[in-house]
Amino acid sequence: MSRLPAVLLTVTAAAVLAVGAALGIVALLDATPEQPNTPLITYETAGRER
Repeated sequence: MSRLPAVLLTVTAAAVLAVGAALGIVALLDATPEQPNTPLITYETAGRER
């Protein structure tokens, strides 16, 4: 039974680390600015009147 506390501590530490990493990734993704949705190439149609 002496290994049980070590196992519980390891599992708890791993869970806390995983949650912290997930929250950090979400915070980094929210911190990046949104890119404009503008096309790089535009095609003009010949003979089309506006």
